[in-house]
Amino acid sequence: MSSLSTAVRRTTLYGILVAGALLSVAPYLLTLNGALKRPSDLLSTDAWAPAHPATFANFSAVWGQYGMSSFLLHTLIVAVVVTAGQVVFSSLAAYALARMEFPGRDWLFWGYLATMMVPQMITLVPLFLMMRELGLVDTYAGLILPTVFGTPYGVFLVRQHFRTIPKDLEAAARIDGANTWTILVRIMLPLSRPILATLAIITFVNTWNNLIWPLIITNSDRTRVITVGISALQGEHVSDLPHIVLAGAALALLPLIAVFLLFQRHIVRSIALTGLK
Repeated sequence: MSSLSTAVRRTTLYGILVAGALLSVAPYLLTLNGALKRPSDLLSTDAWAPAHPATFANFSAVWGQYGMSSFLLHTLIVAVVVTAGQVVFSSLAAYALARMEFPGRDWLFWGYLATMMVPQMITLVPLFLMMRELGLVDTYAGLILPTVFGTPYGVFLVRQHFRTIPKDLEAAARIDGANTWTILVRIMLPLSRPILATLAIITFVNTWNNLIWPLIITNSDRTRVITVGISALQGEHVSDLPHIVLAGAALALLPLIAVFLLFQRHIVRSIALTGLK
């Protein structure tokens, strides 16, 4: 009887998980399905009805005719640079706050972490005024600079992991003559690959999906990113070309799926490591 109740509970649990997964994935599947439909089929069939016959003409149109190829390139450049910068600078700051002793270290860390409580909307106007004074409006630098040098969340995530690494490893390395830079590069960073991969994917996805700041800081197609491009596309064509909007949204979604699949193993390992600690 106990084995039967266990099987029932397990089946119920898996059923709930599958239902939750389908509920989460459904909007993305509907977007991809709608992007593959012909304009006449999109308006005459249910949203969940399979695209038959499927067509890639919508992707071809949004890629060339509506300039999404350049928007996609701009987004990729910004996301890669911001991700690389956050991984590098967050690691440097995290090591200093986790291992180096100096007056006011903890107060500095908690003060920096407290800035996470400040809503983004409050900082947008001062940040824009700063970029305007520096002549960085509608430039890649204006898009990248506000986040490339790390964020409180990134520093916190890496710092907490650094604190779980035994100090005996550093002590042994210093006895062997290693300096601080060598310890960071040869010991701390290799042992922190799962956390760094987690930070990389979170930063990449957040940067890729960011709309508010790119919408404010850019005003031309030469630096426009994919989210702003889709927003403009909706404003101009949503009433008569919904298949183009869906194709643009699907085009923005596909790189994120690829990034997640690439880093999935590191994300799972990172969750396992933090759970064990």
